[in-house]
Amino acid sequence: MKKLLIAAFATVLMSGAALADTTLKLVEVITSPERTETLKSIVAKFEAANPGTKVEVISLPWGEAFQKFATMVSAGEIPDVMEMPDTWLSLYANNGLLESLEPYLAKWEHTSGLTDRALELGRDVNNTAYMLPYGFYLRAMFYNKKLFKEAGVTEPPKTMDEFVAASEKVSKLPAKYGYCLRGGPGGLNGWIMFGATMAGSNKFFNEDGTSTMNSEGWVKGLTWVVDLYKKGLAPKDSVNWGFNEIVAGFYTGTCAMLDQDPDALIAIAERMKPEDYGVTTMPKGPSGKTFPTIGYAGWSMMAASQNKDLSWKLIETLEGPEGNVEWNKRTGALPVHKSAEKDPFYASEQFKGWFAELEDEDAVPTVMPTYLEEFAFFKDSMVIKTSQQALLGDITPEEMANQWADYLTKAQQKYLAKK
Repeated sequence: MKKLLIAAFATVLMSGAALADTTLKLVEVITSPERTETLKSIVAKFEAANPGTKVEVISLPWGEAFQKFATMVSAGEIPDVMEMPDTWLSLYANNGLLESLEPYLAKWEHTSGLTDRALELGRDVNNTAYMLPYGFYLRAMFYNKKLFKEAGVTEPPKTMDEFVAASEKVSKLPAKYGYCLRGGPGGLNGWIMFGATMAGSNKFFNEDGTSTMNSEGWVKGLTWVVDLYKKGLAPKDSVNWGFNEIVAGFYTGTCAMLDQDPDALIAIAERMKPEDYGVTTMPKGPSGKTFPTIGYAGWSMMAASQNKDLSWKLIETLEGPEGNVEWNKRTGALPVHKSAEKDPFYASEQFKGWFAELEDEDAVPTVMPTYLEEFAFFKDSMVIKTSQQALLGDITPEEMANQWADYLTKAQQKYLAKK
């Protein structure tokens, strides 16, 4: 008996030591100091509820995240949980690198409280939840009321023609510009919105799988963006700007208009008075419609994780009503829980622009073809290179459109052949 007790005690000690050594790795890819601080705060609650478990948070700068994470995976440095942008989901899910969350969602007490859209988008690949979205990002237009008044612009532009006219007036002011152009990482949304708005359609492909990106309407929209830059209506160095630069360009008063998701409010609301800026629907094109992009991101579990149940507990903490609302209040995304709609935070003045856009029947939310395995490379590599070439005059907008169309046609036809 004594030997049995000693053996049992040794087993407890060994299991305790093993538990103490349990470390989960979590990678975030849409990073900023505020986001990382919030993430670590929620993670600390998980660690407190799971003694002996530590979470190593790895923060990758967004502009380099796609390449850096791909390098990590190829080197076998695979985390347990990762922040999954919508544009990466197909690539990693279709290559067997993500764990299905369906068994966990089937038992989770909060699954029924998720919005239908959250579950639909999380199941974008093979109708399987390889990711659980934490929030939605809908583009709307920020405008600087003080700069408008100084430039003689009486109201926010409702059309693309009015947008150009307002930009021209503001750009006549010393060291001021009309538009915060995102020419660097993450710039695809702007090109898509203005391209589709000028074309009057957000249809990406014809029935035979050929891309519409080099059609007359889309080329007009892409040319419209290039012309804004070439006319000096956006800062010269904005050809390289990413998220942080365009948001800073807006709150410092360098440029008067910015298309962004609610996450830009984090930095803007801290640095500008509420009465000095507004948020409104994206400008409409010749068809009378506008096509603001809507995206999402969430948390995925890697299939290679050796601690899947514990990894799900971490996702539970991040995605539960408390953690999800805390996260989205700091990151600016629209939450995935139905109960969040009752939160006074989302009924505040600052969110009216997005809700008005959602209610506008002529503002058509556009979901990009993220189901394509090749889309992540297209967005985070090819588009950046070619759009910068077009802005600098090294290639024409037509040449850029043809390159995009050729690439996407091959990807779409490959996808259709597998169906």
